[in-house]
Amino acid sequence: MVAWVETDVGGVSHHWDLTPAQARDLQASLAPRVIREDRLGPLRHVAGVDVGFEDEGRLTRAVVSVLTWPDMVPLEDALARVPTVFPYVPGLLSFREIPAVLEALARLSVTPDLLFCDGQGIAHPRRMGVAAHLGVLTGLPALGVGKSRLTGRFEMPGEQRGDGSPLMADDEVIGRVLRTRTGVKPVFVSIGHRVCLETACRLVLEAAPRYRLPEPIRRADRLASRRDR
Repeated sequence: MVAWVETDVGGVSHHWDLTPAQARDLQASLAPRVIREDRLGPLRHVAGVDVGFEDEGRLTRAVVSVLTWPDMVPLEDALARVPTVFPYVPGLLSFREIPAVLEALARLSVTPDLLFCDGQGIAHPRRMGVAAHLGVLTGLPALGVGKSRLTGRFEMPGEQRGDGSPLMADDEVIGRVLRTRTGVKPVFVSIGHRVCLETACRLVLEAAPRYRLPEPIRRADRLASRRDR
């Protein structure tokens, strides 16, 4: 088993030079450390996290966009490009993406009170998607907003904004399929760390007053997709 150690910010750290088998074992070790209840302080600054790739995947490009809360005025953007250190393996994307995200977070002058991650939290076969992994590593509250289902079963929610249905894995609720715009495809919301599912869904709706995706993720996604920065 790959070692991990406590950090001074309430999270953990671990090695990144892993085989896929070691990465899966590490996910299983980290999953019980996810805090699935609200342990949030006052929300003043929230951040969207998104990752893209350049040079045919050899370079990872991460953006963290900080916005004020609740008015969501852009405050600061941090971009990091780092060599990609992990192959593309379904279910292990966080090992490919997070090293660049940690570098972008380190470049911020403001520490976010909450991370909105483009991807899954515990709605993952080993309950350790990118939002959960990043939350446990940093100790920061985090939630996941997936554009599509990674795992689990669900019934399509109603068509109205705010309608939702549980995302299930056997008898466990691992997320919610949430309609953020009337008549538009829903998103898949799940716990990342230190935020319960009800609170995560409420915050996603508050952060998505006009579009399908929450504003912090929309901003990070636009910047992560650009090549002129």
